[in-house]
Amino acid sequence: MFQVMETTLIIIRHGETAWNRERRMQGHTDTPLSGTGRAQAAALGQRLSAAALRALYSSDLQRAWDTARAIAARTGHEVIADQRLRERRFGIFEGLTYDEMSRRYPGEFARFQSRDPDYAIPGGESAREFRDRSLECLAEIAGRHEGTEVAVVTHGLVLDALYRAAHNLAHGAPRPVPLLNASLNVFTYAAGGWRLQSWGDVGHLPGRR
Repeated sequence: MFQVMETTLIIIRHGETAWNRERRMQGHTDTPLSGTGRAQAAALGQRLSAAALRALYSSDLQRAWDTARAIAARTGHEVIADQRLRERRFGIFEGLTYDEMSRRYPGEFARFQSRDPDYAIPGGESAREFRDRSLECLAEIAGRHEGTEVAVVTHGLVLDALYRAAHNLAHGAPRPVPLLNASLNVFTYAAGGWRLQSWGDVGHLPGRR
């Protein structure tokens, strides 16, 4: 009898950036890690140094890539970049806080706040387009490394999309869990379906032990 083998994906949100602290929309803007973010990335490397990882993937945006490189420095893996692991593209909203978005682009901001999954922000992409490309990428990675454990460094809304897929949670529905910088979030994938194993593990971070 054919046995379906589960793949374990450790999904990691990148370390903190200055824009995270300021609550500015980052999207595809290539922001660097802050000093805190670099310390978080080093802590991730220490935490994963003994993990039996088959591969290490990352978004090619600097904040994710530098987080992945800090992990690779401890695990010895080559970091494999994939643009599909990037954050959602937010177009005209990038670099702005929510208050600035609402003042500068009131009409577009109202459409965005309506949670319409097919609304594409000018210069950006819709939530549905973003979800489809990120989940397609993660499923491909899981299929490529069936039965093993893989780490993926990515962004907050990629985590959100995967959480919603695992729980059949609609785009507009409230998510009951936070998106934490430098967190470990473990999912398994088999037969086209996702299951959440653990969420928001930051026990490795300074001050969280």
